[in-house]
Amino acid sequence: MNRIDAKFHALRAAGQKGFVAYICAGDPNLLATAQLARAFERVGVDVLELGVPFSDPLADGVVNQLAAERALRSGTTLSGVLRTVASLRRAGLRVPIVFYAYYNVLHHHGLKKFVHDAAVAGVDGVLALDLPPEEADAYEGFMKQADLYPIYLVAPTTPAERIRKIARHASGFIYYVSREGVTGMQKSLAPSVTGHVAAIRRHSKLPVAIGFGISTPAQARAAARAADAVVVGSAIVNQIAKHSHDRRMAERVARFVGAMVHGVKRGNRQ
Repeated sequence: MNRIDAKFHALRAAGQKGFVAYICAGDPNLLATAQLARAFERVGVDVLELGVPFSDPLADGVVNQLAAERALRSGTTLSGVLRTVASLRRAGLRVPIVFYAYYNVLHHHGLKKFVHDAAVAGVDGVLALDLPPEEADAYEGFMKQADLYPIYLVAPTTPAERIRKIARHASGFIYYVSREGVTGMQKSLAPSVTGHVAAIRRHSKLPVAIGFGISTPAQARAAARAADAVVVGSAIVNQIAKHSHDRRMAERVARFVGAMVHGVKRGNRQ
C-alpha cells in the first residue's frame, strides 16, 4: 500500500484529520531539510511536502520564492533532494513524502528517469504544479507503474466538469487551493471553502486537503473541519527563514509546527 493511502486510512480509523507540512528542500541547505523532516515526524506531521526548488516558481508567493532562491543558492538540485529522501528512508523515516515540483525540472531530469529515481528514493506522490491532466498521459503511465501518486490541484474557480476530469486523474488526495492566486499567508480562511470541498466530494472519494494561505492554528483548525487534511507552507517557510542561522533551527520550527498540528487534531474528529 502506498504510504499516502496507509496514512489516510489510519487517520480515518482514528477519527483524525491530517496535517501536511510544506518546506522547500534545500532551504537553507539539504542537511537542514533532513533535520526538519525528522523533527516534523516527531511532532505528528502526517505528510511531508517537499518543494523542489525552481528558478521561476509561478504558483508561489514571495515567501516561497525566496526559499527556492536560498535553496538554489545553496547548490540544491533535484538529484540532491532525491539523495536526501533516500537517506531519510534508510534512517527509518516513515512519513509519506510528496514532491511539489514544476514540470520543467522533471523534464530536464528525464521524465521516466525521474519517476524511477523518485520511487527508489522513497517518494510517495508528486504534485506537478504546471502539468494539466490533458498533457499528463506519459507522466501518469510512468507514475502508475512505479506506484507513485499524481496529486492534482482544484481551485475556487474550477468548474464542475473540470473537477470531474481532475478527479479521474488524481490519486492519494486532492489538493484544494483555498484562494485565488499564489501561495502565502492570509488573515482568514475564505468562507466558501466548505462548499467547494463538498463540490469536490461529489466527484471523488479521495481525501481532500486544503492549502494556500493557512498560517495560524485557528485557521488550520477551521480548515480541518471542512476537509480531511490541511496543508501549511508559507508560515512554516517563514519560520525557517527567521531561524535559519540558529543551530537549534529545526527544533524551533518543529515547535511552531507542533502547535499547528495540535490545532488540527484538537476538536476535529471525523
